[in-house]
Amino acid sequence: MEKNKYLNKILNGLIQIHILHHSQKAPIYGSWMIYELKRHGYNISPGTLYPLLHKMEKENLLSKRIEIVEGKKRIYYSITSQGENLLKELKAKVKELFHEII
Repeated sequence: MEKNKYLNKILNGLIQIHILHHSQKAPIYGSWMIYELKRHGYNISPGTLYPLLHKMEKENLLSKRIEIVEGKKRIYYSITSQGENLLKELKAKVKELFHEII
């Protein structure tokens, strides 16, 4: 696998963990998540993030609700119980791995 593809695959997984983490604290929406990820050095485009959010919803990791904000539709995502269980497991695995390699 090409180096960039491999790196992108790993970063994509970390982004999904980040999404689950924040959606557990409070409902999130796409443009806020792009801003939040940018603060951590991830330059993710809407064309990458929104399909990822939709996929995570389809996999029952996130649930969505639609609100009208300033005349525009905004989709808020919240973590589901299945997403919470996965996040708990992922945090334990990541903590164990990072403890070993760092």
